[in-house]
Amino acid sequence: MMNKPMENKPRNLDQVRDKLRLKHYSYRTEQSYIVWIKRFIFFHSKRHPDTMGKKEIESFLSYLVVKRNVAASTQNQALCALLFLYKEVLGRKLAWLESMQRPKRPARLPVVLTALEVQKLLNKLQGRSC
Repeated sequence: MMNKPMENKPRNLDQVRDKLRLKHYSYRTEQSYIVWIKRFIFFHSKRHPDTMGKKEIESFLSYLVVKRNVAASTQNQALCALLFLYKEVLGRKLAWLESMQRPKRPARLPVVLTALEVQKLLNKLQGRSC
């Protein structure tokens, strides 16, 4: 009885790297996406991403927000990595994921001095003015 030769199919992460390079993504983006995909896989006890779907992706993203308290930009980065994995590498169309509302940075109000603070500041100035 002969053994079948092992198929030389590239691993998922190698496929991700190849696709990212083919699409001319930056090296830093490549590194970041690989890390997020690994975190996703390890979060779900090393399950293959092809066996996971909406429920697992949502629980991972929810974990990042609730337990890890990551910033909006970090959430977006993780989401983009998973989108790339499922759409470009695994060839799965996840319309619900693509249409998912992305987190936004909270609006930052400008720092404005009160009239009294401006007056105190001007009173501290010394020297000649034009």
